[in-house]
Amino acid sequence: MRPIIGITSYVLPATWGVWHDISTALLPYDYVAAVTEAGGRAVLLPPDDTDTDVLRALDGLVLAGGADIDPSLYGADREPLTDSAHDRDVAELDLARAALAQDFPVLGVCRGMQVMAVAAGGRLHQHLPDVLGHERHRPAPAVYGRLEARLTPGSRIAALIGDDPGIRCYHHQGVADAGTLKVTGQSDDGLPEAVEDPSKRFALGVQWHPEVTRDKRLFGALVEAAR
Repeated sequence: MRPIIGITSYVLPATWGVWHDISTALLPYDYVAAVTEAGGRAVLLPPDDTDTDVLRALDGLVLAGGADIDPSLYGADREPLTDSAHDRDVAELDLARAALAQDFPVLGVCRGMQVMAVAAGGRLHQHLPDVLGHERHRPAPAVYGRLEARLTPGSRIAALIGDDPGIRCYHHQGVADAGTLKVTGQSDDGLPEAVEDPSKRFALGVQWHPEVTRDKRLFGALVEAAR
């Protein structure tokens, strides 16, 4: 059987057919396709903060991108440009903490990497242009920034993509402190681009969007760890 990979989903108003602005659990299809093409079976996980029992039915977990994390969850005051999705925050932080504690294979993408960092006791920069002085990580609406990541030799992420460090990113927040996770990739401005826990089977977060390119190196490694 293909490993079953749960992917956290957005809850947003959506329109289709005769239905307009219906509150909907949805996800960009690139995530599903990336998991499928890597040999996994994708299952969407709507926010549910009751418990983390769903992990018993899964073989691996993708924490997907999306809105900002409520800064109160990492002990900070909200800044003006923070736009959080609290309905996802608690549920996904619970899943991330459980996955890390149980040595459960997990891949965090963009917001998902930030969820992993906060779950590990870290904190975030709430608006990168205020910190870095530029907008290269999110150059324009719906336009991906194109950067290169400096990867730590010997790390899992370096083993997976070391010969091709080009990344496509779209975010205005970033990891300020990765908590107990290890930063293993940075952009040239020093911002963390990859975090991992080397003691786990597979616990990796990337700040970029590998699902957009259906990157089999990352999704394939997750699926293989989930077998």
